[in-house]
Amino acid sequence: MDIIIRQVVPEDLDAVARVEAVCFPEAEAASRASFAQRIATFPESFFVAEWEGQIVGFINGCVTDSRIIHDEMFEDAKLHKPEGAYQSIFGLDVIPELRRRGLAAQLMRHMIAETKKRGKKGLILTCKDKLIAYYEKFGYRNLGISQSVHGGAVWYDMILEWKHNHSEL
Repeated sequence: MDIIIRQVVPEDLDAVARVEAVCFPEAEAASRASFAQRIATFPESFFVAEWEGQIVGFINGCVTDSRIIHDEMFEDAKLHKPEGAYQSIFGLDVIPELRRRGLAAQLMRHMIAETKKRGKKGLILTCKDKLIAYYEKFGYRNLGISQSVHGGAVWYDMILEWKHNHSEL
């Protein structure tokens, strides 16, 4: 697959909202308005995957000093702290028909590399129990059940930290 990963641009808004709608149940999916705010506030940590001219996946999240994600971060892009220590991952989306081809891993590796380049301490995310092992493959550690009640689901806090900014994963 010839995938292009690039930084989001405002014109990607509708495509990103469509991908989110097919990837997450309505209770967990971010709204178009939320994506508009994210694209405007932290485009440097929002990457899309294009295949044959179409957006087929993306990864995004704000920067924070917190070691865990708090629910209000999902809806309020103003909580983004560009100089913060940790890159959060709000969403890692790949359309269903292209899953299990390594696209999510490409997006995650891209975000990890960009986060290192920007000198952050690491990345944080929340995930459901069935995805803990997947994220552990990238070096994330499970911090246990999250305080998050996003979408009424049970989430786990995950963190990926490196000792030095120059270390390789």
